[in-house]
Amino acid sequence: MMKEVIIYTDGACSYNPGPGGWAAVLIYKGKEKRISGYEPETTNNRMELSAVLEALKALKEPCSVIVHTDSAYIHNAFERGWIDKWLSNGWKNASKQPVENQDLWKAILQASQDHKVKYKKVKGHADDKYNNICDELARKAIKDNKA
Repeated sequence: MMKEVIIYTDGACSYNPGPGGWAAVLIYKGKEKRISGYEPETTNNRMELSAVLEALKALKEPCSVIVHTDSAYIHNAFERGWIDKWLSNGWKNASKQPVENQDLWKAILQASQDHKVKYKKVKGHADDKYNNICDELARKAIKDNKA
């Protein structure tokens, strides 16, 4: 039986592009693990993707995972099949342009291989406790690292 892990993620950017932070809260049997990071020059989408990637990389064994994200970009890519279309189109989007952030999308696919992952969309900046914690941690990562 796989362990069931709940993950909340968020990314933030001070300007877009600009300094960015990402954060995730992993919850297993009521215990929380909080992780976050910083990039000096990035975009909000890259930070949203980095949060998911780093959370998946933090798992130490195959797990059943629900990733909560306020990013429609991430949710739709996995739950509406965009990523499958990108793969079958050679990483081109519906406009026949190269998919942005391919490095992170590919890394997330790689990090997901041993897990059963579902994505759930949450409303950002609302009353979701863990989404708000992730937002605070991502913004703190920016604040703590800006020169």
